[in-house]
Amino acid sequence: MNPPGRPKGEHRSAQHEGIAVNAGTDGTAAAAPHALAAAARRDREPDLLRTAAYGLFAMPLAMAALPLYVHLPKFYGGTLGVDLALLGAVLLVLRLADGLVDPLLGVWSDRLPSRRAAVALSAPILAGGMIALFMPLPRGETALLAWLGVALALVYTAYSVAMINHNAWGAELSTDPVGRTRITAVREGLALVGVIVASVAPAMLADEGDPAGGLGAFAVVFAAFTLLCAAVTLRAPAAPRHAAATAEPLAARLSAPLADPLFRRLLLVFLANGIASAIPATLVLFFIADVLQAESRQGLFLALYFVAGGIGMPLWVRLSAAWGKARAWMAGMVAAIVAFVWAWALGPGDTAAFATICVLSGLALGADLALPPSLLADVIDRDGRARPTGAYFGLWTLATKLNLALAAGIALPLLGLLGYVPGATGGAGLAALAFVYALVPCVLKLGALFALHRFQAASTKDSP
Repeated sequence: MNPPGRPKGEHRSAQHEGIAVNAGTDGTAAAAPHALAAAARRDREPDLLRTAAYGLFAMPLAMAALPLYVHLPKFYGGTLGVDLALLGAVLLVLRLADGLVDPLLGVWSDRLPSRRAAVALSAPILAGGMIALFMPLPRGETALLAWLGVALALVYTAYSVAMINHNAWGAELSTDPVGRTRITAVREGLALVGVIVASVAPAMLADEGDPAGGLGAFAVVFAAFTLLCAAVTLRAPAAPRHAAATAEPLAARLSAPLADPLFRRLLLVFLANGIASAIPATLVLFFIADVLQAESRQGLFLALYFVAGGIGMPLWVRLSAAWGKARAWMAGMVAAIVAFVWAWALGPGDTAAFATICVLSGLALGADLALPPSLLADVIDRDGRARPTGAYFGLWTLATKLNLALAAGIALPLLGLLGYVPGATGGAGLAALAFVYALVPCVLKLGALFALHRFQAASTKDSP
């Protein structure tokens, strides 16, 4: 197959293209059967309709994340009156456990008869758990905390099982590197739609004077939509399973991804780039409110960013086919840095300039969404060996959650040390906010760019 990060048409392996790879060898006649086999494989690739059926389940998964991480603390702490210290302790324990259990869930998922079984199992638990979270029956603080702990544990577990297996399903669905990118792009594009819906739906569903009531209504709509999307996705083509991967001992399957040097290199890129993206996500509302002084336009800026990300995704799919996935991702990183670094110089009222930055950096976002999971799929299947796909994606999901945790752990204390106080209207604190929001991510992005260059070199060396 085409090694990760390699341009289309360059150093192709005979396994995927049927082209003789030894210089000076006349492989025309020998190449014909391989070319026919490659064409047959491409014919078996899922068409756009089936790919969309597979990707549809990404919408409810993306819709669930925003209420869980943004609305839940305020709902229990503000609306229901739970003590913030106790609430924070419960959330901390559950979120740590959620991240640490992901690799085990990935290994366990590889033992299931199919990815469909995992989606079918997790979807109703996720749907019911969201209703339980945002329509709690008890009202006393102790009972509410117990209810929250049980419901959130169920939701986190179901969400992780669904996310790991849905992503692994997409990686196993195609044996063609370009096809994998197309599948990933469709899935992540639908996920972006889910994020946009989740950002506006609770407010739209709330009664006047009762904004928290919109979360309960959203949970009911979310549950029905999740079951509908799951029913559609379960009719998508099944992914082939590798018996050799599922027969390995537990310890071997847990350690297999980290024992893979190419995966470790890609994971480093993903972590550095993910933290660089998560810092602005953590601070954007502070930046809009205090630096731009345009809090009323938060929704507009976020919508511009995510819509541009969806629009730009087909561009990155085409570029990855022409240049190779790693080179296209590098171009996306450079584009993101060039577009975003100017946010450091903005001030009160610079809303048009920030809207432009949102659109341009949103276009670059498409590369971050479409290409890394496709590269991971190529790493897993690079030499035709059976590897535990679920274990790889379990660690990948853990890294995604670590990105958010590390971004908050880096950005918020740094802002405190530099003197920023939310609500400030001038002074060194706002300069510190602009610095951490705009410049620190660009430096991290440069580090990720360098690591990606090393990954590409290693993937080329690793190929046959």
